[in-house]
Amino acid sequence: MLVLVLGASKSGKSKIAEDKIASIEGDVKRYYLATMEPYTEEADKAIQRHRQMRKNKGFTTIEKYRNIGEVNMDSPENNAVLLECMGNLVANEMFSDGFLENVSEKIYNDIMKLYSKCDNLVIVSNIVSEDGVKYPYETERYIENICRLNAMLSEKADEVIEAVCGIPYRLK
Repeated sequence: MLVLVLGASKSGKSKIAEDKIASIEGDVKRYYLATMEPYTEEADKAIQRHRQMRKNKGFTTIEKYRNIGEVNMDSPENNAVLLECMGNLVANEMFSDGFLENVSEKIYNDIMKLYSKCDNLVIVSNIVSEDGVKYPYETERYIENICRLNAMLSEKADEVIEAVCGIPYRLK
């Protein structure tokens, strides 16, 4: 099962994604694939908040900031991965080693490699293009990459959910 959970900042998408993984029945190994690098105090606070949210939910955390297709689990069967989150992953891939303008295909391929190694993959992503503001070139490319990834993943996904004020709306 491939699920994409979309939403704006602080929309409740992480909780919805965690609940989706937690609802999988049976003897399932749950992984939390964290992509946020703790560069700033604000990032560290967000990481701590997410750790607290998933406390006692049975997740094994894997921190991988780029090249997520390289991630390996104990077994490709009876597992579920929560990838949190596309916004951080895109930024890491685009800006960590200089500026890479187009990373959506590379990230999509990495996600498909990851998905081939697990039974269930729930991806948290951001809705970032609805404000109508014109941004600097690099930011525009960032937005385009996330939007392109969201479209590609939505097509492939078994389920697409939008989080609005903590309420999950099933789009697909």
